[in-house]
Amino acid sequence: MTRPAAHAPSTLERCRRGNRAGVLVGAAGMIVLALGTATYAVSLSRTSTATATVTALAKLTLSTAAMTFPDADPDTVPNIPAAGLPLTITAKARTTIGSTVTLAVVATNDLLSGVDVIPVTQMRWTASGTGFVAGTMSRTTAQAVGSWISSGSWTGTQSYTLANAWTYATGTYSTTLTYTLSAP
Repeated sequence: MTRPAAHAPSTLERCRRGNRAGVLVGAAGMIVLALGTATYAVSLSRTSTATATVTALAKLTLSTAAMTFPDADPDTVPNIPAAGLPLTITAKARTTIGSTVTLAVVATNDLLSGVDVIPVTQMRWTASGTGFVAGTMSRTTAQAVGSWISSGSWTGTQSYTLANAWTYATGTYSTTLTYTLSAP
């Protein structure tokens, strides 16, 4: 027995089948496109401003708060060096560019022992370190110890001596030295 010939699809049926397949492929492609577009949409940018405030600041450190001039024979020791020195000084300052930073020292009085006096101008110092200078102590006018331009940190030394004389009365003499670091 012979079988009836299979029905060959007509041109119209072939187009319908092709359109369904095309619609399915097209729909799948649009889903992929839609998903791809959504991943790019989650990337956003924002800005923020950072601000830092820097104010003028000064810091002064002395290696010791006291100095002593031991007794000595004026014939053999005409200038008595302070024991335990030199004094190490660290000056730090933040200021505007081009401003002058200064360090000065002044005595509150002459060297006193009761009513006896050794003029404080008998105290002198030498100095080492960038910007540090030698000088003579005063009780009336602050004397320069150092000077620098702009912000920074500087370390130097002061080595004090006291002129020795036979004319000094016996006693223990003292005064207070006030250091001032200025950074405008």
